[in-house]
Amino acid sequence: MNGPEIQQLIKLLSKLPGLGPRSGRRAGLALMKEKDRLLLPLLNAMQEAHSKVQTCIICGNLDTAEICTICQDPRRDREILCVVEEIADLWALERSASFRGHYHILGGTLSALDGRGPDDLNFSSLFNRLSSGDYKEVILALGATMEGQTTSHYIIDCLNPMDLKVTIIAHGVPVGGELDYLDDGTLTAALNSRRVV
Repeated sequence: MNGPEIQQLIKLLSKLPGLGPRSGRRAGLALMKEKDRLLLPLLNAMQEAHSKVQTCIICGNLDTAEICTICQDPRRDREILCVVEEIADLWALERSASFRGHYHILGGTLSALDGRGPDDLNFSSLFNRLSSGDYKEVILALGATMEGQTTSHYIIDCLNPMDLKVTIIAHGVPVGGELDYLDDGTLTAALNSRRVV
């Protein structure tokens, strides 16, 4: 029905989170109809992102510098480290403006079903950061899923020998929920209601 270029655009758009074949077609059509207003600026933004965005060598966030803006910010509390699963979780917490410490992104959770073990996540860099003695508290802000809880227990066991206060965010986060999909009020309440484990 359409040329291979259009089909390829729709196919790639359909792979984006939250988009399926129908949404991919609608997005592709909107981009093609508005080439100057939508397609060209999107293309330029994607090329800029591809060439300039990189992963922070400290926390794992995305930024245009080797060390991200959050890690460089001297106004942030350098004694509290918040551990999250993914970059989207960090962005969700930042959007809530309720946390002013540092972050560490694991890159997922432990999952025997998916074949993800401790060596597949950013645990070694986490434990190296914590062994420096700079941090007084670690907040485990992982999803309230079975995998999130398993990962929290693993971290707690590994941190037992260290003299650290370990807290988890309150379970105002719904069971099975992911931080990126929660509203700012729920995230703020969950951070403010964290408890020692």
